[in-house]
Amino acid sequence: QVQLVESGGNLVQAGGSLRLSCAASGSIFRLNTMGWYRQVPGKQRELVATITSGGSTNYADSVKGRFTISRDYAKNTVYLQMNSLKPEDTAVYSCYCNAQERLLRPSVDYWGKGTAVTVSS
Repeated sequence: QVQLVESGGNLVQAGGSLRLSCAASGSIFRLNTMGWYRQVPGKQRELVATITSGGSTNYADSVKGRFTISRDYAKNTVYLQMNSLKPEDTAVYSCYCNAQERLLRPSVDYWGKGTAVTVSS
């Protein structure tokens, strides 16, 4: 099993910044894509940003130019730097990874429990 633990969620004023962190631990042979999704109560979960094992990134249009995803491969950790935050960024942000626990085993998706981000106007 792979465990994901997020941190960094908080209450911040519009225009402010936050940095989310997510550390993967447990039985990890290979970490593939890692990323962040967010969800507002009553709405579907949406992709925020992902980063592959090779460092390629992908962002939702709504966060391009404001959010930056990065990764520390040695620490199995992914970060999300969020700048110029807007009230509509308010959500629970969940960490995601696709990982392989052992050689010849299939890759599996894992999710963290989430960290709350609230942006006040």
